[in-house]
Amino acid sequence: MTFEHDAFDPEALVPGYREPVLPDGEPDAATIAASETRTRHWSSRQQGRLKYGSDAHKQMMCRMFEETFNPYRPSVLQWPTLDDASLHRITSLPIWDIAVQTEGKARLRMAAYARTIVDTEMRNALAQNAWEENRHKEVLSKMVQHYGIPLVPEPPYEYPKDPEWAYLVTGYSECIDSFFAFGLFKVAHDSGLFPPELIDTFEPVMQEECRHILLFANWVAWHRRNLNLFQRIAFEWKVFRVWWFLGMERMELAKSLDGDGNEHAQDNNFTVTGAQSVTEKDLSVLELMETCLRENDRRFAGYDPRLLRPTTMPFLVRCALPVLKFFERRKRK
Repeated sequence: MTFEHDAFDPEALVPGYREPVLPDGEPDAATIAASETRTRHWSSRQQGRLKYGSDAHKQMMCRMFEETFNPYRPSVLQWPTLDDASLHRITSLPIWDIAVQTEGKARLRMAAYARTIVDTEMRNALAQNAWEENRHKEVLSKMVQHYGIPLVPEPPYEYPKDPEWAYLVTGYSECIDSFFAFGLFKVAHDSGLFPPELIDTFEPVMQEECRHILLFANWVAWHRRNLNLFQRIAFEWKVFRVWWFLGMERMELAKSLDGDGNEHAQDNNFTVTGAQSVTEKDLSVLELMETCLRENDRRFAGYDPRLLRPTTMPFLVRCALPVLKFFERRKRK
């Protein structure tokens, strides 16, 4: 089963799910500020320690996802006028094709897995996650249309044969990519090369990604604890294969064809190597990794500390910091 790039209906895909009703018109400053605060800061009314995998854990993560929802509407986002230099920087970033297609795949994969979940609360939370991924795609589509950024034609999106595998690939991919994207977004913010209005327009999308991977990390823990021994072994083997697949994918180039049959290459490792595209500063790998860690911690700081955070990328980078610092000292001598 395939879906065209503009065909996505989560209500039809996920039984019982209802899309949120968004406000009409452009919100005022007070409404935007209230939404930003609600999105970034959340604590559960539940008291005491949390048993991971319990019904209380499930309710906490689902309530967090529901109550931190930001009701912005892509059609009323304000895209600032760019000078020639800023417009060139935006249009020359080698990410837009893969970004739009990644969101297109993510929305369908999440909806497909949500469709398989029996638990109503969890099914609706993951369906809402799929809806928000589709909204990210709308934001990107409207931005590239506004600034005249050329894209290769989107391919049809395939309904996954194994929805759980597809959901795991998407979830762990977002955990990896968002960790680096948080740092690069901060570098772009501080560089002054892009108008602050453009950075502010994308800020809700960045924080929404933080919510997505917070939900995913807690879903993994909740799901694990509710499997029997044999199911758990099969699940851990699948998770291992997902990490192996993602590692191999990020060591290759993603290739696509444009409408004239010309091959284009896009680097899946842009989030690691792309700092040079968003700042004029000679930024070292060490500085970038330290920025990623700080931004990762900052974006998660406002949520209930009992909720689990993604740990793999922060752990690996913290392990690498001593080595990076050693080589940085050697380079300065």
